[in-house]
Amino acid sequence: MKRLHENAATAYFFRDKTVTVNRHFPSLISVKIFFCSCIPACNAVLINRQPITMPRLLSPVIFILSALLAILVTVLCSIPITLAGIIKLLVPFPAVWKRISAFADFMMWCWCVGLALLLRINGQLRWDIEGLEGLQRKNWYLLISNHESWSDIVVLCVLFRNHIPMNKYFLKQQLAWVPFVGLACWALDMPFMKRYSRGYLLKHPEKRGNDIETTRRSCEKFRKRPTTIVNFVEGSRFTEAKKIKSNSPYRNLLAPKAAGIAFTLSALGKQFDKVLNVTLLYPDNTERPFMDMLCGRLKRIVVRIELLPIDETLHGDYFNDKQFKRRFQLWLNTLWQDKDRLLDKLKRQ
Repeated sequence: MKRLHENAATAYFFRDKTVTVNRHFPSLISVKIFFCSCIPACNAVLINRQPITMPRLLSPVIFILSALLAILVTVLCSIPITLAGIIKLLVPFPAVWKRISAFADFMMWCWCVGLALLLRINGQLRWDIEGLEGLQRKNWYLLISNHESWSDIVVLCVLFRNHIPMNKYFLKQQLAWVPFVGLACWALDMPFMKRYSRGYLLKHPEKRGNDIETTRRSCEKFRKRPTTIVNFVEGSRFTEAKKIKSNSPYRNLLAPKAAGIAFTLSALGKQFDKVLNVTLLYPDNTERPFMDMLCGRLKRIVVRIELLPIDETLHGDYFNDKQFKRRFQLWLNTLWQDKDRLLDKLKRQ
């Protein structure tokens, strides 16, 4: 499979994105000019460039610059999204909601561009990517990935910003009531998931299935617009201590939690086109990749992407059909065994 450097492979999508936003929001021309003027900085080709060694004395300076840039970009992008959410709340018309959703997605794309600029501060960083071929922004994807660090979210946003629809994350229902955060996530069409505990369902069996129905209704909007749903299947960041405590059968991974993916597939039915199976690795910064990213010490980001079909065997009632539950768990565990072997191979290389 051909290796791609993300910075060299994604520049051609910027023009398409600008045209789309011009049609919906002519007043954003100045914003687009600003972000598109940053393209040479975040899309510079890294091929055949000699690595730059980052002196330790510069790490605190790089950390301060990175933190300030991250805060600045987040504030500049979150304020318009929050204001858009207020308008969306006050003007309940589908045509207006559609344009507001497009605007919110554009601002999230701008946030991803800002994160790409943040990574450019690190002159020694190299991308090692396989599998970007064949991805399309007009499709629906369920993205599953191992979870090593907080930097995973940054990497996924920067890497896929021009290849697939904007990432959406399932959020707990309680976050909807957090000031500003809940409103911004609602404007971004992030689905809020209401789950009942096992103990609650034992006392209230009539509520069984209501959580799936609630999530299905919140996902109805995704049927009209291509979407990427992200799920970190392990449910937590990997550490050796967590691996030992959870008695994980894998060398490089925590045991996957099948219920989350099955829940998502049940909520959206046959809407997804493919499963994006992503494997992340920071081979030279295994201890604290996120802090090394902020300090300019991150050396390599290794990403392997596998497109998997979604057929009838992945659709069923995970919570009430025991045969389907065992079959689904076997599928996911086999996938995780392959991912574990792939990480072993990448580490040896």
